[in-house]
Amino acid sequence: MPGPTPPPPLPTDRLRFAMPPKHESLEDERRYRKERLAGALRIFGRLGYEDGVSGHITARDPEFTDCFWVNPFGLSFRHVTVSDLVLANSDGQVVEGRYHVNQAAFSVHAQVHAARPDVVAVAHCHSVHGRALAALGELIDPVTQESCAFYEDHALYNAYTGVAVDADEGRRIAVALGTHKALVLRNHGLLTVGDSVDAAAWWFVTMERSCQVQLAAKAAGRPVLIDHKRATATREQLGGDLVAWINYQPMWQEISRSEPDLLT
Repeated sequence: MPGPTPPPPLPTDRLRFAMPPKHESLEDERRYRKERLAGALRIFGRLGYEDGVSGHITARDPEFTDCFWVNPFGLSFRHVTVSDLVLANSDGQVVEGRYHVNQAAFSVHAQVHAARPDVVAVAHCHSVHGRALAALGELIDPVTQESCAFYEDHALYNAYTGVAVDADEGRRIAVALGTHKALVLRNHGLLTVGDSVDAAAWWFVTMERSCQVQLAAKAAGRPVLIDHKRATATREQLGGDLVAWINYQPMWQEISRSEPDLLT
């Protein structure tokens, strides 16, 4: 005998699908970016990307577009709250906040923001696997679906001149980044950008994981590369900032629900 008739599928317009919010005011958008910045810093802290006082994420202010919100110098990523964040101008001078900013970091971030008006956020940390790949002076190979997001959309800054403390070095890094979403800084680490804090943070997380997979695969044997046509097609599917924003939402949900004090 036939079984019971299954219920009809729900119309897709009745199903929730998270998308980036629209803001009614600059104040709302500023608050949103600051919340996401504090959350991303805590996530990076959880993932072990913090190394002493190195590592930074910046978010462009939606009103004062040549100023950027950034984590305070010397404050643990794991403890950052929205009220701790510092607003600095393009010269690295604090215009709002209670803490200093890392001048070595800001000389790079400010130049990237200046060269890329489409970029809202820049992330740079000294993560372990990113540094390992950077020490080899290599790019990410298309060896997995996730790494294809960076296929022909990241670059190598093939120089090391010490701690970046001047605008000229920042400009050279910005030139090397070009229109790409990410950069491998030789002997240094990784840098990613996005049209939202969520996108920049996701690109950094998945880039670090791609470095880890590539290093592990090469240590085990000879990785099989995905061919150009399929790598390009996969990048077109997975390599946009909207996809990055969507991928990042479970991480945001976890940090904002488990550590709601970050919003204070």
